[in-house]
Amino acid sequence: MTSGQGGNSPGGPYGPPEGWNAPPAPGPQYPGYAPAPSAPTGYGAPRSMERPATVRAGLGAFMATLILGLISSIVVFSQFDTILDAALAAQGTSAKDLGVDQDAFIRTVLIAGVVLGLVFAALQVMFIWFAWNGRNWARIVLWVLGGVGVLSGLVGVASPQVGEPGFLVGLRLFGFLLSAAGIVLLALKPSNEWYRFRKWQRANGQG
Repeated sequence: MTSGQGGNSPGGPYGPPEGWNAPPAPGPQYPGYAPAPSAPTGYGAPRSMERPATVRAGLGAFMATLILGLISSIVVFSQFDTILDAALAAQGTSAKDLGVDQDAFIRTVLIAGVVLGLVFAALQVMFIWFAWNGRNWARIVLWVLGGVGVLSGLVGVASPQVGEPGFLVGLRLFGFLLSAAGIVLLALKPSNEWYRFRKWQRANGQG
């Protein structure tokens, strides 16, 4: 008969042989190692960051320069005949001496100036918008335009045009300072890091 306790003891009904030792009880079970995580998408990506203050202030400076330029253009267009007469008088001549129909000349210059000014303003707004959204090429274009603005501002301040109102000279000076500030702010380290991060985002379909 069997003992009814399930299983046979070592050695059968006669017990375990002499010198036999039961195997040690199993030790505590340790959880298995989890599989190594796979490399995340975008491994080596730059640090995630929001648009820094240097980018906001730099683009704000360029936008302010654009607004000052538009104000300056409006002043020039509204007083063009007066400014032209003053400049010619300072040189000891007049529009009639030059054989030019002054009314037609003023009208032509005003139309050309309005068209060119609007086109340039629209392009600059577009570049500012793209730079605001992290397009580095637009930042480079703004650097170039800002550099031209700084050079022209230096020339204008150093040798103002004859007959030019002091108000326009002041606007040019402020525009020069704002352009210089915009160039510097967009070239600072936080700006560089943010544009690098935005480039990585677009490359990984996150931009």
